Amino acid sequence: MAGDPSILGLPSFVVGSLALGMVLVGVVPADALGASLPILVAATAIGLFIAGIWSAVLGQSAVAGIFGVFATFWLSYSVLLLGLFHGWFALTPAAVKSTTELFLVAWLLIIGVLTLATLRLPLAFTAVFALIDLALVLLLVGTAQGSSSLSTLAGYVVFAFAAIGLYLFYGAASQATGGPGVPMGQPVVRG
Repeated sequence: MAGDPSILGLPSFVVGSLALGMVLVGVVPADALGASLPILVAATAIGLFIAGIWSAVLGQSAVAGIFGVFATFWLSYSVLLLGLFHGWFALTPAAVKSTTELFLVAWLLIIGVLTLATLRLPLAFTAVFALIDLALVLLLVGTAQGSSSLSTLAGYVVFAFAAIGLYLFYGAASQATGGPGVPMGQPVVRG
């Protein structure tokens, strides 16, 4: 088996990110989502799981880990959304808030550590993870304070990391079709 798993993993990541960003900035109202966001998020998770397994088969442990972490994030987010939308958890509004805060704190911790671990990768990757951290912080504070403006700001941050993801996908797709890659910047930490 050969190839570049990012040709599948990156667009999978971007589609879920774009959907989330559109919801957070209000392009798609949250009360009109039905199953559309959970379906897109689940599709994102499936693509990332496949890319993670492909990476593992190639012996690319770091790439497999990154795709696997994000696959589990998107899958858990899909379950959270479906459960909240359909009342599966029978939570009070206060419990919904606490559950959402717990979800965000847990993922902020994991992705924060992952961000630190990417400091030796090209800058574009670290920038994606740092922006994800920022979006999670904004969502967490917005949830805690009941601030829709912070959630909207988080949506714009989501668009920023999705744009970098699209850039990285373009580079991977260009290389996969015989073209050049794209500049990704020097690592923050060398050596």
